[in-house]
Amino acid sequence: MAETTGVPGMRRVHRVQIEYCTQCRWLPRAAWLAQELLTTFETELAELSLKPGTGGVFIVRVDGETVWDRREQGFPEPTAVKRLVRDRVAPGKSLGHSERAQD
Repeated sequence: MAETTGVPGMRRVHRVQIEYCTQCRWLPRAAWLAQELLTTFETELAELSLKPGTGGVFIVRVDGETVWDRREQGFPEPTAVKRLVRDRVAPGKSLGHSERAQD
């Protein structure tokens, strides 16, 4: 669940989790995506965690809601995940040049 900062007028803060398969050695991919998200949403995220898993899992969750699952959608491009995260944590925020390149 997203939290408020407790200060009137301050933004809500959110939690992102990236669950990745240790058997598949997907930690570098998960860590790279985590870095991209933390850089893009540095004021909107309270936490970003990496969760080791098995069986080919690669799932991105925002506040407990799955926004990307490799089994259903394949491996994500960072811009696609950034858009999905943005829509939940900072609607209307521009993603800059990476977003314009996709339009």
